[in-house]
Amino acid sequence: MIQEKAAIMGRRQLSPGVYKYLLSSPGIARTAAAGQFVQVTAPGFFLRRPISICRIDPQAGTLVLVMEVRGQGTAAIAGLGSEDSLDLIGPLGHGFALKDAASHALCVGGGIGLPPLCQAAAHHGANAAVVAGFRSASAVILADEVENLGASFAVATDDGTAGHHGLVTDLVKKHLEENKTDVIYACGPMPMLKAVAALAKEKGVECQVSLEERMACGMGACLGCACALYDEKGEQHYGHVCKDGPVFPAERVVW
Repeated sequence: MIQEKAAIMGRRQLSPGVYKYLLSSPGIARTAAAGQFVQVTAPGFFLRRPISICRIDPQAGTLVLVMEVRGQGTAAIAGLGSEDSLDLIGPLGHGFALKDAASHALCVGGGIGLPPLCQAAAHHGANAAVVAGFRSASAVILADEVENLGASFAVATDDGTAGHHGLVTDLVKKHLEENKTDVIYACGPMPMLKAVAALAKEKGVECQVSLEERMACGMGACLGCACALYDEKGEQHYGHVCKDGPVFPAERVVW
């Protein structure tokens, strides 16, 4: 874990309130892994904001972050441009335990839960299938980026304006019925993750979930992101999303 001033090399709006940043961050890029996150300083605010790492290029020394504006702090970050830099601390947390690249992976994202899955999809390439759920066509993000990785990409929307009209879990169920799947990586709202975990258990497929939770310190000190988990003996205890996760085996989460 290091602190690093990351120059903004590129900034693009993907959908209303969602921005993609290409950052020069050689120190963090050298050690970051799929599913980890960074804590970002918001100009004028004391507490940092946690943002998942979307893509990592250790050779180029770059990171891609995708951020949704959810309040004043993230709005301040979104106002920065190519002449600015972002103060990062990272990489933080435990990411996905990636399987062999030749294995068949299903990545399941809900809204802004899609970006943390992109590095996992890149690892599996053409052996990855990505399905993602959004409110509407205007909210769909990263379609071109995912397809450029060689992975297939399908969307579900609440209003039917793009892709499947319904829940992303409908696409998960269909995929598991029709395709070989060795592992599922998922990130999104808790109800979605719970449903995906149940489908994976039914089919006997390994499932890893990245939990979304409000974080303040990002290091387990403030105890603000406590989550109920099962230990190896099946007994319940409390862990912390930032330090023990954000990625957990689905069977360890108390749904």
